[in-house]
Amino acid sequence: LLNKEGIAASSGSACTSGSLEPSHVMRAMGIPYTAAHGTVRFSLSRHTRDCEIERVIQAVPPIVARLRKLSPYWAGDKPLAEPEKAFAPSYA
Repeated sequence: LLNKEGIAASSGSACTSGSLEPSHVMRAMGIPYTAAHGTVRFSLSRHTRDCEIERVIQAVPPIVARLRKLSPYWAGDKPLAEPEKAFAPSYA
C-alpha cells in the first residue's frame, strides 16, 4: 500500500528480509515479539527532503488503519492477545 503512494518501506531489517522472524535489533531493544512483527523500516538519506517526510507522515496513518481492519490480530482497537509487556521506550 505504501508503494502505491510512491513510498519505499519494508518490514524488518535489510539483513532479515524474507525471514518471518522479527528483527534481532528490535528484540534487543526490548520490543515485544508481537510488536516487533509490526515494525516498518523507512530509509532516509542526506538527499531526503522535509516535504518527503511530511508526505510519509500524512500517508501512513490511513494505511495502518486500513491494514488493522483487515488483520485478524486486531479486534476493534484492541489486540486479540495481550502484549508480552507494555512497551515504553526511553531515549535518554
